[in-house]
Amino acid sequence: MRFILRSHFLLLTVFAVLPAWNSCRGQDSAIAQATPESSQQPQPVSSQKSVATSPDANPGSQQNTPPSSTLDDTVDAGEMDDDIDHAPRRMSRWNEYTGPHFIAKLGMGFLIDTAAYAQNIESKEQINMLPAQRLRDFRFVLGGSFPSLSRKVTWNVGIMYDAPTHSWVIRQTGIMVAVPQLWGNVFIGRSKEGFSLNKVMVGYDGWTMERSTMSDATIPILADGFKWLGYTPKHGFLWNFGYYNDWLSQGQSFSTYHNQTVLRAVWLPIHSDKTRTAFHVGLNLRNGSPKQGQLQFRARPEVSQAPYFVDTGKFATTNTKMAGYETYYRKGSLLLGSEYWWVHANSSSTHNPTIHGGDFVATWCITGEARAYNTIQGAFREVIPKRSVFSGGLGAVELIARFSDIDLDSGTLKGGKFWRFTPMVNWYLTDYLRLVGTYGIGRLDRFNLKGNTQFFQTRLQFEF
Repeated sequence: MRFILRSHFLLLTVFAVLPAWNSCRGQDSAIAQATPESSQQPQPVSSQKSVATSPDANPGSQQNTPPSSTLDDTVDAGEMDDDIDHAPRRMSRWNEYTGPHFIAKLGMGFLIDTAAYAQNIESKEQINMLPAQRLRDFRFVLGGSFPSLSRKVTWNVGIMYDAPTHSWVIRQTGIMVAVPQLWGNVFIGRSKEGFSLNKVMVGYDGWTMERSTMSDATIPILADGFKWLGYTPKHGFLWNFGYYNDWLSQGQSFSTYHNQTVLRAVWLPIHSDKTRTAFHVGLNLRNGSPKQGQLQFRARPEVSQAPYFVDTGKFATTNTKMAGYETYYRKGSLLLGSEYWWVHANSSSTHNPTIHGGDFVATWCITGEARAYNTIQGAFREVIPKRSVFSGGLGAVELIARFSDIDLDSGTLKGGKFWRFTPMVNWYLTDYLRLVGTYGIGRLDRFNLKGNTQFFQTRLQFEF
């Protein structure tokens, strides 16, 4: 643990000399984002921070002060809001280029995680674990737009270093075209499927270190295909509809389905900037055909360094159908939410099992910030501190409590049951630097044993 603390301290010391650089970055202006209801000419967008996919995320630029609006109605091919002026040709920052016909910006991010455990006797008999520190995620993203086109077109390329395999892999990559006639945008390329708000959210923006066990067990992190993102602000409806195929993703770890169709529909009965209130109710549906007629559901206990706790092993199935709800309520700095879904597998050999799981979460920014809500994605953004610690402020402090569970025992499948309760703290020192401290307690029911495990985790997150 001394080595872990020393390494974090050294990195923080390095970042402490960056406030001058940060103040320059804090004056960035916005990439023009076309919304479904806007004109076809690029328009300025709200100054929200930009990242794209999760520890599957594509970090981008952001501002040092939070946006005045808690609602964001912009999106691009990286599913983020980049901050670049539409000025005459110039190299405006070291990591961006702005010209009359072409705009590009480079982003980068990394996560360093530590984990330690306390297990009772039954837990040790189930699974043996050792403390670990590792690079969780390291990636680059390059994105931009074509401001001279009459129709809004944005593009994005993401590449990530995969530490376990020591290789570079392609992440969120593709092109997005605004189609006002369809009340939204069409994306073609590699992206999130669109099932589940928490899965859609940028991983670097998430309130917890990892998504729930049910999310990791059942939803591939990425897929290749197309997605239609629509929004009708007058009625408060938004939707994501996607079709995906594995013809380009053969050999990728996320490619577990030959093809899949996903529909996510959301109603916003309340979304008010004046009261800083957003009420989100969503329905998720998914139909998929597993590759080679086989599938495996498994998940770690919300710790990237840990072994798999629940695991069905591979079993024969020709089709899966998924359905679930999501509901979130944000009032100022308080956010409450829940997601839960069921997966039915067409598998006569395992008696057509139905597995289920989800989570319940509460977050509170005790320093007063509010997570902005994106009305095109139907997802929340990261907390942006009112004043960074490098400018004499406290930064932003967010308290979180989450309960998650998963049940992979159904039919003849005996993948196990697991629940975890996680209180934690996020400290956003500035818009590009975040420290996370996490405690968790979980119970695994598997191998005819019921074992309890305590989790102690930290994260250092850097992005620009």
